[in-house]
Amino acid sequence: MAFSMVSARPLLGAAFIALLTFANSRPAQAQRKKKDAAPVELTSASRLLPLYGGASPAQAQQFVGPAVLADIDRSFASRAEASKFFSTKGFEYLIEHQPDTAAVRFNLAWVLDPQNADAYRGLAVLLSQRKAPATEVQTLLLQGLAVAPTNAYLLTDAATTAADRYALTKKKKDLTEAAGYVQRALLADPNNADAWQTQARIRYEQEDYAGAWEAVHKGQALNMSSLDFNLIGDLKEKMPDPQGKFR
Repeated sequence: MAFSMVSARPLLGAAFIALLTFANSRPAQAQRKKKDAAPVELTSASRLLPLYGGASPAQAQQFVGPAVLADIDRSFASRAEASKFFSTKGFEYLIEHQPDTAAVRFNLAWVLDPQNADAYRGLAVLLSQRKAPATEVQTLLLQGLAVAPTNAYLLTDAATTAADRYALTKKKKDLTEAAGYVQRALLADPNNADAWQTQARIRYEQEDYAGAWEAVHKGQALNMSSLDFNLIGDLKEKMPDPQGKFR
C-alpha cells in the first residue's frame, strides 16, 4: 500500500513528545478493556487499545489533553493533515515491528480526524497481528467503511476477514459477505492485486475453479507478491492452470 507522507512544520512540543514516549516504555502486550462500559474508564493502558478501548471522540480528546492538541495545531495546517501524517507513521511503525508505537499514532490520528479511514484500518491490522477475534477486526473495518465506503483497501480487508471467518464457520453467509466486499473493492480499484487474490480464494470456496484461476492471473499481472501459493496449490488439485503458468 502506498501512503503519502505529510511533513510536519515546526518541531512538535514537549507535551506531544511526552505522549508518544509512553509507547516506547510499555511492554509489547496491553490489557484489553470491555467496550460495554459507558463512559469508558481511560488509563495509561488505554493508549494501546484501538480507539482507546471504546472512548467517544470527545472523551478521547480530553484524554489526549489540550497541551498536546495545541502542539499539533501549531505544527500542522489542519488537524486533518496532522491525522494523515500520524496514520502514515503508524503504518511505518507496523512495518518496523513496533506495534505499541503504531497504536499510539493510529489512535492519535483518529482523535485528530474521526473521518480518516486509515486510522481505523491501521488499528484493524494491529488487532489482526495481535490475533484478536475476527469480529473485533471487522468492527474496526466497518467503522472505517462508514466514513470511506469506497476505500478499496478497507473493502479488501473486510472481504479477507469475512473469508477467514468462513474458513472457521463454513457458514454460507460469511462467504456471501466476503464476495460482496471484494466485488465492491474491485469496483473501487480494478488494479488492486490483493483484491484479485481474495477474489480467487472466494471463487475457490464457491467451487468456481475457472473463475479462481482467472482472478489469480489478474492479480499476478498486477503484482507478483500478492500471490497466495497455498491457494494455488489447492487450486491445482481441483483444476490445472488453464494458462499453464503454474504446474
